Amino acid sequence: MSVQVGTIKHGAMSNTWFVTGTSRGLGLELVRQLLSQGHDVAATSRSAERLIAALDDVDRTRLLPIELDLTDERAVTAAITATADRFGGIDVVVNNAGYGFLGAVEETSSAEVRRMFEVQIFGVWNVLRAVLPGMRSARRGHVINVSSILGLTAFGGWGLYCAGKFALEGLSESLAAEVADFGIRVSLVEPGYTRTDFLRPVSLGLPASTVDGYSAIREMTAAHLAMPGTQLGDPAKVAAAVIAVASDSTSPLHQVLGSDSYGLAKARVESLLSDVEAGRDLALTTDVSPGNPL
Repeated sequence: MSVQVGTIKHGAMSNTWFVTGTSRGLGLELVRQLLSQGHDVAATSRSAERLIAALDDVDRTRLLPIELDLTDERAVTAAITATADRFGGIDVVVNNAGYGFLGAVEETSSAEVRRMFEVQIFGVWNVLRAVLPGMRSARRGHVINVSSILGLTAFGGWGLYCAGKFALEGLSESLAAEVADFGIRVSLVEPGYTRTDFLRPVSLGLPASTVDGYSAIREMTAAHLAMPGTQLGDPAKVAAAVIAVASDSTSPLHQVLGSDSYGLAKARVESLLSDVEAGRDLALTTDVSPGNPL
């Protein structure tokens, strides 16, 4: 872990944010807006140099750039400690780091699966284990986990990415129930397609080898690689929405972002309810019969 320390300058209404995955895309835009609004920000990235260069036009007095591998638990703990030492505590954590992966389940290697879960789940878990003791002690705090509409629904070719995001959804829902009595809030934000680098090779993993017969996935991959610049979502508006979620004590556990995400989420709820009702008769046959205990 590499931490660059600068001058501290506190404001009466400022909060301290710890944000992962900040050198590009949503994370970068979020840091930009938070600094412009006078918040203290610890921003993690694999390249602090790239992050600082991207924020060249922003006042970085309140920024603590941290070069960090989220899969290194000791380094994550040290980053949380450095943030608390610098700013006096942490108010909001945004687990944003991640990347996409587009390929058939059969094509996806065990190494590719492990890497996805190391970033999407184990890295998040490292952050949570490190930050929750301080939040419990303060009896306040907010954890915002950046999921995706593909954490609520799934499409062919996105099995690995969906697996990571579905896992993040389950982790976050359980966490919300566990920490509510400590005054800690948990939110999931579920964006749709957003105009970031997410669909560019730098952020979209592809299988090391492909399998004949998955022509539809090859076509989908080509279409997605050609999509950057045409997505519906505005990253500046998505970042502003994340800040709004943190500012609103009544925000829901699940916050979809984007008209595409909203439509897909509603369709998923309706489809799931249809499946539940279609299986109702068989479901009701598996209870222990009255008067006939096992």
